[in-house]
Amino acid sequence: METHKYSNGNINVIWQPQKCIHAGICVKMLPNVYDPKARPWIKAENATSDELKNQINQCPSGALTYELKTEK
Repeated sequence: METHKYSNGNINVIWQPQKCIHAGICVKMLPNVYDPKARPWIKAENATSDELKNQINQCPSGALTYELKTEK
């Protein structure tokens, strides 16, 4: 399955376009992060990790998930 990753340095936002139902909750909650007209359309650096996690947890389709980056 195709996935795209976008990072703010602390968290990776993972988008799976095949699952997306275009409910628009992401754009409504964080319009400065999610802009469907822009490329890339997700600018994770425009929000804190907590803001991103809160929004991603609201995604009805599960197309957006996240993983925390760990120090190696």
